Amino acid sequence: MRKSARTVAALCLATGVTGWFAGCDASSPPRSESSQRPSTAPSTAPSTASAAVPDDVVIAVAGDVHFEGALRDRLADPSTALAPVTSTLAAADLAIVNLETSIGTGGRPEPGKRFTFQAPAAALAALAAAGVDVATMANNHALDYGRTALPSTFAAIDAARAADPALDVIGIGRDARTAFRPAVTEVGGTTIATLGATVAALDPTADPTGQWAATARSPGTADAVGPQRLLRAVARADATADVVVVYVHWGTQGESCPTGDQQLLAARLVERGADIIVGSHAHQLQGDGRLGPGYVAYGLGNYAWYTPTDLTGVLTLTVRPPDAPSGRATVTEAAWEPARIGADGLPAPLAGAAAAGFRGTRAELRDCAGLSAPS
Repeated sequence: MRKSARTVAALCLATGVTGWFAGCDASSPPRSESSQRPSTAPSTAPSTASAAVPDDVVIAVAGDVHFEGALRDRLADPSTALAPVTSTLAAADLAIVNLETSIGTGGRPEPGKRFTFQAPAAALAALAAAGVDVATMANNHALDYGRTALPSTFAAIDAARAADPALDVIGIGRDARTAFRPAVTEVGGTTIATLGATVAALDPTADPTGQWAATARSPGTADAVGPQRLLRAVARADATADVVVVYVHWGTQGESCPTGDQQLLAARLVERGADIIVGSHAHQLQGDGRLGPGYVAYGLGNYAWYTPTDLTGVLTLTVRPPDAPSGRATVTEAAWEPARIGADGLPAPLAGAAAAGFRGTRAELRDCAGLSAPS
């Protein structure tokens, strides 16, 4: 069984300090007793000379995925749709991508948008078969066919999770609370919470999709143009999870260096407890590296896309969980598997001089992002 060492569940507790999770779908199972973060209360058990050191966890992240152009026919067999590029994602304890398309049927293309994407429910099965554990839909294409298509979107998500509970979709919901619900992954006793949010409307060249934000009474995406809700969500996730990952749709399309707004939000997220922050929307690679105690990859670029892309790949992060409830997780290794997207829409690994050139480009991108190299 794929990734049989860990299980995935939605963290749904109804009241008390964890009441924030009450927005989880009723169908989501509660987190088990064994997965709870160690208590800070004094223990009556005999003390030991040293506590067990948690094992490192491996998190693989990739950028934008959709099924337009040459990729659409691949959905005829979802089990092999992304087969040529699945090994690195499937090998990780947790694999996360951005699903840059609406899902389902019906609706009409949003007026005023130059590009509108819609993929059938089979796209979710294709992600699950590829080893993807979490897909964020907090982006400026999730509602390309309007809110009238959302019932089919939620039906597709529910069916996909029933077929493969290891797949979770974040950043979209029937209301704001479910849109900001984190995916919670258990890896050998380590709890990882992953949140998705979009601030693409900060980009003046972006599509006018601010009206897609989920509210208390309407469905939509987890919108963080005003970041307070996202910051609160991160802080609450940090109170219960060992590792907090935030996938943000942000920045300026076509730009290789992050904006000042991206850098400011990244710093605030780290301050609130985010251990790993990754992003997309620029359709370009942007720098990755350390930001204080956190690790940031501002832009992961495209990953499975209908137009050729010079540089892409999978970023694999080795993470050491905190050894105490008050500690912080640490990224101990960050390794890119560089690739280039060809006419078939799939990434092909780089080798030789091209791979060496990628390493130099990565160093330049890190410098313009103001990040520190992994130690």
